[in-house]
Amino acid sequence: MPKRKKKFNKRSMKQLSLKISAVALLAFAASCGTPGNGGQLVGEPNVLNYKAPVPLGMVYVPTGVLKIGASDEDIRGKRDALIRTTQVSGFYMDATEISNSEYRQFTNWVRDSMAHVQLGDFIDLDDGTQRVDMRKRINWEDPDLQDQLANFYIPAEASGWGQKTVDNSKLIYQYETFDYESSVYNPSQEQNSFKKKYSVSVYPDTTVWVRQLKYSYNEPIALQYNWFPAFNNYPVVGVNYHQARAFCDWRTNLWRSEREGNKQYFEGDFKLPSEVQWEWAARGGRTEAPYPWGGPYLVNKKGCYLANFKPQRGNYAADGGLYTVAVDSYWPNDFGLYNMAGNVAEWTASTYYGTAYQTISDINPEIGLEIEENDPQWMKRKVIRGGSWRDVAFYLQNGTRDYEYADTAKAYIGFRCIIQHIYGATRNNR
Repeated sequence: MPKRKKKFNKRSMKQLSLKISAVALLAFAASCGTPGNGGQLVGEPNVLNYKAPVPLGMVYVPTGVLKIGASDEDIRGKRDALIRTTQVSGFYMDATEISNSEYRQFTNWVRDSMAHVQLGDFIDLDDGTQRVDMRKRINWEDPDLQDQLANFYIPAEASGWGQKTVDNSKLIYQYETFDYESSVYNPSQEQNSFKKKYSVSVYPDTTVWVRQLKYSYNEPIALQYNWFPAFNNYPVVGVNYHQARAFCDWRTNLWRSEREGNKQYFEGDFKLPSEVQWEWAARGGRTEAPYPWGGPYLVNKKGCYLANFKPQRGNYAADGGLYTVAVDSYWPNDFGLYNMAGNVAEWTASTYYGTAYQTISDINPEIGLEIEENDPQWMKRKVIRGGSWRDVAFYLQNGTRDYEYADTAKAYIGFRCIIQHIYGATRNNR
Protein backbone atom coordinates (compact mmCIF):
# COMPACT_ATOMS: atom_id res chain seq x y z
CA MET A 1 0.00 0.00 0.00
CA PRO A 2 2.71 2.59 0.77
CA LYS A 3 4.46 1.96 -2.60
CA ARG A 4 1.15 2.20 -4.49
CA LYS A 5 0.32 5.49 -2.80
CA LYS A 6 3.69 6.98 -3.78
CA LYS A 7 3.25 5.97 -7.45
CA PHE A 8 -0.24 7.53 -7.54
CA ASN A 9 1.11 10.85 -6.19
CA LYS A 10 3.82 11.05 -8.85
CA ARG A 11 1.38 10.49 -11.68
CA SER A 12 -1.07 13.06 -10.24
CA MET A 13 1.63 15.66 -9.79
CA LYS A 14 2.87 15.15 -13.35
CA GLN A 15 -0.62 15.66 -14.75
CA LEU A 16 -1.13 18.75 -12.64
CA SER A 17 2.22 20.19 -13.80
CA LEU A 18 1.31 19.69 -17.45
CA LYS A 19 -2.02 21.47 -16.93
CA ILE A 20 -0.31 24.44 -15.26
CA SER A 21 2.28 24.70 -18.06
CA ALA A 22 -0.44 24.66 -20.70
CA VAL A 23 -2.36 27.41 -18.93
CA ALA A 24 0.84 29.49 -18.61
CA LEU A 25 1.63 29.12 -22.30
CA LEU A 26 -1.87 30.14 -23.24
CA ALA A 27 -1.67 33.14 -20.95
CA PHE A 28 1.72 34.12 -22.42
CA ALA A 29 0.44 33.78 -25.97
CA ALA A 30 -2.64 35.84 -25.16
CA SER A 31 -0.73 38.62 -23.41
CA CYS A 32 2.55 38.97 -25.33
CA GLY A 33 2.18 37.30 -28.68
CA THR A 34 1.70 39.35 -31.81
CA PRO A 35 -0.12 37.75 -34.77
CA GLY A 36 2.12 37.22 -37.74
CA ASN A 37 5.52 37.68 -36.03
CA GLY A 38 6.37 33.98 -36.21
CA GLY A 39 7.51 34.00 -32.61
CA GLN A 40 10.36 36.41 -33.44
CA LEU A 41 11.56 39.56 -31.67
CA VAL A 42 10.12 42.28 -33.88
CA GLY A 43 9.72 45.18 -31.45
CA GLU A 44 6.55 46.75 -30.15
CA PRO A 45 4.93 48.81 -32.92
CA ASN A 46 4.29 52.49 -32.27
CA VAL A 47 0.80 53.85 -32.59
CA LEU A 48 1.98 56.80 -34.68
CA ASN A 49 4.45 57.26 -37.50
CA TYR A 50 6.80 60.02 -36.39
CA LYS A 51 8.66 62.54 -38.48
CA ALA A 52 10.54 65.39 -36.87
CA PRO A 53 8.65 68.63 -37.63
CA VAL A 54 10.44 71.50 -39.36
CA PRO A 55 9.60 74.87 -37.77
CA LEU A 56 8.60 77.62 -40.17
CA GLY A 57 11.55 79.71 -41.35
CA MET A 58 14.22 77.24 -40.27
CA VAL A 59 16.71 75.23 -42.32
CA TYR A 60 18.54 72.03 -41.47
CA VAL A 61 22.21 72.20 -40.51
CA PRO A 62 23.53 68.64 -40.84
CA THR A 63 25.78 66.67 -38.54
CA GLY A 64 29.43 67.15 -39.38
CA VAL A 65 33.06 67.63 -38.46
CA LEU A 66 34.23 71.18 -37.87
CA LYS A 67 37.63 72.74 -37.46
CA ILE A 68 36.84 75.65 -35.18
CA GLY A 69 39.24 78.50 -34.88
CA ALA A 70 40.81 81.40 -36.72
CA SER A 71 40.80 81.19 -40.51
CA ASP A 72 43.27 84.03 -40.97
CA GLU A 73 45.84 86.06 -39.07
CA ASP A 74 45.02 86.88 -35.44
CA ILE A 75 45.49 90.62 -35.86
CA ARG A 76 44.39 91.33 -32.28
CA GLY A 77 46.91 88.89 -30.83
CA LYS A 78 44.34 87.38 -28.47
CA ARG A 79 45.00 83.72 -29.32
CA ASP A 80 41.45 82.94 -28.23
CA ALA A 81 40.47 80.89 -31.31
CA LEU A 82 43.04 78.14 -31.71
CA ILE A 83 42.19 75.57 -34.38
CA ARG A 84 40.62 72.39 -33.05
CA THR A 85 38.57 69.58 -34.57
CA THR A 86 35.09 69.02 -33.13
CA GLN A 87 31.95 67.03 -34.00
CA VAL A 88 28.57 68.77 -34.16
CA SER A 89 25.16 67.07 -34.18
CA GLY A 90 22.59 68.30 -36.68
CA PHE A 91 20.01 70.93 -35.76
CA TYR A 92 17.54 73.36 -37.30
CA MET A 93 18.41 77.06 -37.38
CA ASP A 94 16.53 80.20 -38.34
CA ALA A 95 17.41 81.03 -41.94
CA THR A 96 17.44 84.70 -40.98
CA GLU A 97 18.01 86.82 -37.91
CA ILE A 98 14.89 87.38 -35.79
CA SER A 99 13.10 90.37 -37.31
CA ASN A 100 11.30 93.29 -35.72
CA SER A 101 7.97 91.81 -36.78
CA GLU A 102 8.75 88.43 -35.22
CA TYR A 103 9.98 89.94 -31.97
CA ARG A 104 6.95 92.23 -31.87
CA GLN A 105 4.73 89.13 -31.87
CA PHE A 106 6.49 88.21 -28.63
CA THR A 107 6.15 91.59 -26.92
CA ASN A 108 2.50 91.94 -28.00
CA TRP A 109 1.76 88.47 -26.61
CA VAL A 110 3.33 89.43 -23.27
CA ARG A 111 1.37 92.70 -23.21
CA ASP A 112 -1.96 91.02 -24.03
CA SER A 113 -1.44 88.09 -21.65
CA MET A 114 -0.75 90.47 -18.76
CA ALA A 115 -3.91 92.39 -19.64
CA HIS A 116 -5.98 89.18 -19.75
CA VAL A 117 -4.72 88.24 -16.30
CA GLN A 118 -5.73 91.61 -14.91
CA LEU A 119 -9.15 91.39 -16.61
CA GLY A 120 -9.72 87.88 -15.26
CA ASP A 121 -9.94 86.17 -18.66
CA PHE A 122 -9.32 82.51 -17.81
CA ILE A 123 -10.37 79.12 -19.14
CA ASP A 124 -11.29 76.33 -16.71
CA LEU A 125 -9.45 73.09 -17.52
CA ASP A 126 -10.57 69.52 -16.89
CA ASP A 127 -7.95 69.02 -14.17
CA GLY A 128 -9.40 71.86 -12.09
CA THR A 129 -6.73 74.43 -13.05
CA GLN A 130 -7.06 77.52 -15.19
CA ARG A 131 -5.10 79.09 -18.03
CA VAL A 132 -5.23 82.54 -19.58
CA ASP A 133 -7.74 82.87 -22.41
CA MET A 134 -5.71 84.40 -25.23
CA ARG A 135 -8.53 84.01 -27.76
CA LYS A 136 -10.12 87.31 -26.77
CA ARG A 137 -8.75 90.37 -28.53
CA ILE A 138 -7.56 93.30 -26.44
CA ASN A 139 -8.54 96.60 -28.05
CA TRP A 140 -5.99 98.97 -26.58
CA GLU A 141 -7.74 101.97 -28.18
CA ASP A 142 -11.03 101.30 -26.37
CA PRO A 143 -11.55 104.10 -23.75
CA ASP A 144 -13.48 101.80 -21.41
CA LEU A 145 -10.73 99.19 -21.57
CA GLN A 146 -8.11 101.86 -21.02
CA ASP A 147 -9.85 102.74 -17.76
CA GLN A 148 -9.71 99.11 -16.63
CA LEU A 149 -6.03 98.85 -17.61
CA ALA A 150 -5.02 102.32 -16.47
CA ASN A 151 -1.85 101.03 -14.79
CA PHE A 152 -0.52 99.90 -18.20
CA TYR A 153 -0.50 103.44 -19.59
CA ILE A 154 1.65 106.53 -19.30
CA PRO A 155 -0.68 109.56 -18.97
CA ALA A 156 -0.68 112.02 -21.86
CA GLU A 157 0.81 114.80 -19.72
CA ALA A 158 3.73 112.57 -18.72
CA SER A 159 4.44 110.75 -21.97
CA GLY A 160 6.38 113.49 -23.73
CA TRP A 161 4.27 113.01 -26.86
CA GLY A 162 1.08 114.65 -25.63
CA GLN A 163 -0.93 111.42 -25.77
CA LYS A 164 -1.57 108.42 -23.61
CA THR A 165 0.75 105.50 -24.50
CA VAL A 166 1.36 101.98 -23.25
CA ASP A 167 4.21 101.79 -20.73
CA ASN A 168 6.40 99.18 -22.41
CA SER A 169 8.70 98.99 -19.40
CA LYS A 170 5.96 97.02 -17.62
CA LEU A 171 6.01 94.15 -20.12
CA ILE A 172 7.53 91.38 -18.02
CA TYR A 173 7.92 87.77 -19.16
CA GLN A 174 8.26 85.17 -16.41
CA TYR A 175 9.58 81.67 -16.98
CA GLU A 176 11.58 78.94 -15.32
CA THR A 177 14.28 76.50 -16.40
CA PHE A 178 15.53 73.19 -15.08
CA ASP A 179 19.29 72.67 -14.74
CA TYR A 180 19.42 69.08 -15.97
CA GLU A 181 23.21 68.79 -15.90
CA SER A 182 23.43 69.80 -12.23
CA SER A 183 20.63 67.37 -11.36
CA VAL A 184 22.60 64.53 -12.99
CA TYR A 185 25.69 65.29 -10.92
CA ASN A 186 23.65 65.70 -7.73
CA PRO A 187 21.02 62.93 -7.86
CA SER A 188 20.40 62.92 -4.09
CA GLN A 189 19.50 66.60 -4.02
CA GLU A 190 15.88 67.75 -4.10
CA GLN A 191 14.97 68.10 -7.79
CA ASN A 192 13.01 71.33 -7.29
CA SER A 193 16.26 72.98 -6.20
CA PHE A 194 17.47 72.83 -9.81
CA LYS A 195 14.60 75.00 -11.04
CA LYS A 196 15.41 78.64 -11.69
CA LYS A 197 12.84 81.38 -12.18
CA TYR A 198 13.35 84.47 -14.32
CA SER A 199 11.48 87.74 -14.79
CA VAL A 200 12.61 89.64 -17.87
CA SER A 201 11.59 93.05 -19.17
CA VAL A 202 11.15 92.16 -22.83
CA TYR A 203 10.69 95.38 -24.78
CA PRO A 204 13.75 96.36 -26.85
CA ASP A 205 15.84 99.31 -25.76
CA THR A 206 15.08 101.77 -28.56
CA THR A 207 17.44 104.39 -27.12
CA VAL A 208 20.53 102.44 -28.25
CA TRP A 209 20.54 104.36 -31.54
CA VAL A 210 21.12 107.60 -29.64
CA ARG A 211 23.22 106.47 -26.68
CA GLN A 212 25.74 104.50 -28.74
CA LEU A 213 26.11 106.99 -31.57
CA LYS A 214 27.04 110.21 -29.81
CA TYR A 215 27.40 113.50 -31.68
CA SER A 216 25.21 111.98 -34.37
CA TYR A 217 21.61 112.70 -35.39
CA ASN A 218 19.78 109.36 -35.11
CA GLU A 219 16.51 110.31 -33.45
CA PRO A 220 14.36 109.32 -36.48
CA ILE A 221 15.59 105.74 -36.56
CA ALA A 222 15.41 105.52 -32.77
CA LEU A 223 11.75 106.57 -32.83
CA GLN A 224 10.68 104.37 -35.73
CA TYR A 225 12.93 101.33 -36.04
CA ASN A 226 11.06 98.98 -33.70
CA TRP A 227 7.48 99.58 -34.85
CA PHE A 228 7.32 101.30 -38.25
CA PRO A 229 6.12 98.84 -40.98
CA ALA A 230 9.03 99.69 -43.29
CA PHE A 231 11.36 98.06 -40.74
CA ASN A 232 9.26 94.92 -40.18
CA ASN A 233 11.75 92.68 -41.96
CA TYR A 234 14.84 94.26 -40.42
CA PRO A 235 16.68 92.51 -37.57
CA VAL A 236 15.56 93.34 -34.06
CA VAL A 237 18.25 95.17 -32.08
CA GLY A 238 18.38 96.64 -28.61
CA VAL A 239 17.82 93.22 -27.04
CA ASN A 240 20.21 91.80 -24.47
CA TYR A 241 21.12 88.16 -23.87
CA HIS A 242 18.39 87.67 -21.24
CA GLN A 243 15.70 88.99 -23.58
CA ALA A 244 16.88 86.68 -26.37
CA ARG A 245 16.64 83.69 -24.00
CA ALA A 246 13.16 84.75 -22.89
CA PHE A 247 12.09 84.90 -26.54
CA CYS A 248 13.35 81.33 -27.05
CA ASP A 249 11.35 80.09 -24.05
CA TRP A 250 8.18 81.84 -25.26
CA ARG A 251 8.63 80.42 -28.75
CA THR A 252 9.04 76.92 -27.29
CA ASN A 253 5.84 77.16 -25.27
CA LEU A 254 3.94 78.69 -28.18
CA TRP A 255 4.78 75.78 -30.45
CA ARG A 256 4.46 73.11 -27.78
CA SER A 257 0.96 74.32 -26.91
CA GLU A 258 -0.12 74.10 -30.55
CA ARG A 259 1.33 70.62 -31.16
CA GLU A 260 0.15 69.09 -27.91
CA GLY A 261 -3.28 70.61 -28.47
CA ASN A 262 -3.40 68.62 -31.72
CA LYS A 263 -2.10 65.50 -29.94
CA GLN A 264 1.21 65.62 -31.80
CA TYR A 265 4.69 64.83 -30.53
CA PHE A 266 6.87 67.70 -29.41
CA GLU A 267 10.59 67.42 -28.81
CA GLY A 268 13.38 69.87 -28.31
CA ASP A 269 13.38 73.48 -27.17
CA PHE A 270 14.17 76.64 -29.07
CA LYS A 271 17.38 78.14 -27.76
CA LEU A 272 20.38 80.24 -28.68
CA PRO A 273 23.11 78.30 -30.50
CA SER A 274 26.42 77.61 -28.82
CA GLU A 275 29.28 79.43 -30.50
CA VAL A 276 30.52 76.15 -32.00
CA GLN A 277 27.07 75.41 -33.46
CA TRP A 278 26.98 78.96 -34.76
CA GLU A 279 30.39 78.65 -36.42
CA TRP A 280 29.54 75.29 -37.97
CA ALA A 281 26.35 76.79 -39.41
CA ALA A 282 28.15 79.92 -40.64
CA ARG A 283 30.78 77.96 -42.52
CA GLY A 284 28.11 76.15 -44.52
CA GLY A 285 30.31 73.09 -44.88
CA ARG A 286 33.30 75.06 -46.20
CA THR A 287 36.28 73.84 -44.18
CA GLU A 288 38.47 76.63 -42.84
CA ALA A 289 36.97 79.22 -45.21
CA PRO A 290 37.28 82.75 -43.82
CA TYR A 291 33.71 83.83 -44.67
CA PRO A 292 30.31 82.09 -45.04
CA TRP A 293 30.53 82.42 -48.84
CA GLY A 294 34.08 81.06 -48.87
CA GLY A 295 36.43 83.90 -49.60
CA PRO A 296 38.96 85.37 -49.43
CA TYR A 297 37.24 88.30 -51.12
CA LEU A 298 34.43 90.50 -49.81
CA VAL A 299 33.01 91.30 -53.26
CA ASN A 300 31.74 89.14 -56.11
CA LYS A 301 32.86 89.21 -59.75
CA LYS A 302 30.67 92.23 -60.40
CA GLY A 303 32.26 94.17 -57.56
CA CYS A 304 29.18 93.93 -55.33
CA TYR A 305 29.72 93.48 -51.60
CA LEU A 306 28.60 90.16 -50.13
CA ALA A 307 27.66 91.41 -46.65
CA ASN A 308 26.62 94.49 -44.69
CA PHE A 309 29.63 95.83 -42.78
CA LYS A 310 32.01 98.82 -42.66
CA PRO A 311 34.06 98.78 -45.87
CA GLN A 312 36.38 101.27 -47.56
CA ARG A 313 37.71 103.10 -44.52
CA GLY A 314 34.29 103.72 -43.09
CA ASN A 315 32.01 104.06 -46.14
CA TYR A 316 29.07 102.39 -44.41
CA ALA A 317 26.72 102.73 -47.40
CA ALA A 318 29.11 101.19 -49.96
CA ASP A 319 27.57 97.74 -49.39
CA GLY A 320 24.00 98.96 -49.82
CA GLY A 321 23.06 99.70 -46.20
CA LEU A 322 23.90 102.64 -43.96
CA TYR A 323 22.65 100.85 -40.85
CA THR A 324 21.01 97.42 -40.85
CA VAL A 325 19.34 95.88 -43.92
CA ALA A 326 16.50 93.37 -44.34
CA VAL A 327 17.21 89.98 -42.77
CA ASP A 328 17.09 88.17 -46.14
CA SER A 329 19.50 90.50 -47.93
CA TYR A 330 22.54 89.18 -49.85
CA TRP A 331 23.02 85.56 -50.87
CA PRO A 332 22.67 82.78 -48.27
CA ASN A 333 25.51 80.36 -47.55
CA ASP A 334 25.48 76.72 -48.62
CA PHE A 335 23.21 75.74 -45.71
CA GLY A 336 20.65 78.37 -46.75
CA LEU A 337 21.44 80.83 -43.93
CA TYR A 338 21.34 84.58 -44.56
CA ASN A 339 23.61 87.23 -43.04
CA MET A 340 25.80 84.92 -41.00
CA ALA A 341 28.38 87.63 -41.61
CA GLY A 342 27.49 91.27 -41.10
CA ASN A 343 24.18 93.10 -40.63
CA VAL A 344 23.97 92.40 -36.88
CA ALA A 345 26.24 90.39 -34.63
CA GLU A 346 24.39 87.56 -32.89
CA TRP A 347 24.10 86.36 -29.31
CA THR A 348 25.18 82.80 -28.57
CA ALA A 349 24.63 80.70 -25.47
CA SER A 350 28.36 80.44 -24.78
CA THR A 351 30.27 82.22 -22.06
CA TYR A 352 33.46 83.90 -23.27
CA TYR A 353 36.80 82.59 -22.04
CA GLY A 354 40.04 83.31 -23.83
CA THR A 355 41.25 79.74 -23.25
CA ALA A 356 37.92 77.98 -23.90
CA TYR A 357 39.09 76.10 -26.99
CA GLN A 358 41.83 74.40 -24.97
CA THR A 359 39.42 72.71 -22.59
CA ILE A 360 36.12 72.06 -24.38
CA SER A 361 34.80 68.65 -25.42
CA ASP A 362 35.35 67.49 -29.00
CA ILE A 363 31.70 66.38 -29.31
CA ASN A 364 29.03 69.11 -29.21
CA PRO A 365 31.22 71.45 -27.14
CA GLU A 366 29.51 74.02 -24.98
CA ILE A 367 30.77 76.70 -22.61
CA GLY A 368 27.52 78.03 -21.23
CA LEU A 369 27.15 79.19 -17.65
CA GLU A 370 24.00 80.23 -15.83
CA ILE A 371 24.35 83.87 -14.79
CA GLU A 372 23.69 84.86 -11.20
CA GLU A 373 23.13 88.38 -9.92
CA ASN A 374 26.22 88.33 -7.71
CA ASP A 375 28.57 86.95 -10.39
CA PRO A 376 31.59 89.12 -11.29
CA GLN A 377 31.38 90.96 -14.60
CA TRP A 378 33.84 88.69 -16.40
CA MET A 379 31.47 85.75 -15.87
CA LYS A 380 28.67 87.68 -17.58
CA ARG A 381 30.50 87.90 -20.91
CA LYS A 382 28.58 86.14 -23.67
CA VAL A 383 30.06 85.33 -27.05
CA ILE A 384 28.69 87.24 -30.03
CA ARG A 385 29.48 86.16 -33.58
CA GLY A 386 29.32 87.32 -37.17
CA GLY A 387 30.15 91.00 -37.00
CA SER A 388 27.70 93.78 -37.86
CA TRP A 389 26.98 96.80 -40.01
CA ARG A 390 29.43 98.87 -37.93
CA ASP A 391 32.33 96.38 -37.93
CA VAL A 392 35.34 95.99 -40.20
CA ALA A 393 35.80 92.79 -42.19
CA PHE A 394 37.88 91.01 -39.52
CA TYR A 395 34.81 90.58 -37.32
CA LEU A 396 32.86 89.03 -40.22
CA GLN A 397 35.20 86.04 -40.35
CA ASN A 398 33.76 82.67 -39.34
CA GLY A 399 36.39 82.05 -36.68
CA THR A 400 36.49 85.50 -35.03
CA ARG A 401 35.30 85.50 -31.42
CA ASP A 402 33.98 88.56 -29.66
CA TYR A 403 31.83 89.16 -26.58
CA GLU A 404 29.42 91.52 -24.92
CA TYR A 405 28.01 91.61 -21.40
CA ALA A 406 24.75 89.69 -21.05
CA ASP A 407 22.77 92.64 -19.65
CA THR A 408 23.88 94.99 -22.44
CA ALA A 409 21.78 95.93 -25.47
CA LYS A 410 23.32 97.37 -28.60
CA ALA A 411 22.16 98.78 -31.94
CA TYR A 412 24.28 96.19 -33.72
CA ILE A 413 23.45 92.94 -31.87
CA GLY A 414 20.51 90.64 -32.64
CA PHE A 415 20.03 86.87 -32.55
CA ARG A 416 18.55 83.79 -34.17
CA CYS A 417 17.30 80.50 -32.68
CA ILE A 418 18.02 76.82 -33.15
CA ILE A 419 16.10 73.70 -32.20
CA GLN A 420 17.67 70.25 -32.00
CA HIS A 421 15.49 67.19 -32.45
CA ILE A 422 16.92 64.09 -30.82
CA TYR A 423 15.48 62.07 -33.69
CA GLY A 424 17.88 62.51 -36.58
CA ALA A 425 20.28 64.78 -34.68
CA THR A 426 23.20 62.41 -35.12
CA ARG A 427 22.56 61.49 -38.74
CA ASN A 428 24.69 62.91 -41.52
CA ASN A 429 21.70 63.75 -43.68
CA ARG A 430 17.92 64.09 -43.48
